[in-house]
Amino acid sequence: MNLIAVSSLIAQVPQTVEWNFQVALVMISANLLAVFIGRFAIQKAGVGPDLPLPKPAIWKKFGLPELLATASLGHILGAGFILGLSNAGLL
Repeated sequence: MNLIAVSSLIAQVPQTVEWNFQVALVMISANLLAVFIGRFAIQKAGVGPDLPLPKPAIWKKFGLPELLATASLGHILGAGFILGLSNAGLL
């Protein structure tokens, strides 16, 4: 590759915000929102393996598959929130 092609690729990479406490709070909030949504939206909860930790009675049917699904959704939402807020200049 020549220098012009490399410099044009570098120019197209968007600037992202550095990891800080505000970014962490946005990611944690997004994951908590996803767990809250998933707790009531998952129709067949408690089918897979259970979590190895003790949990309150309200989370009785919240197992490992539900945790992985909601955490995955939370990270997708969190990445979108962080990118959107940083592009808006709020982070």
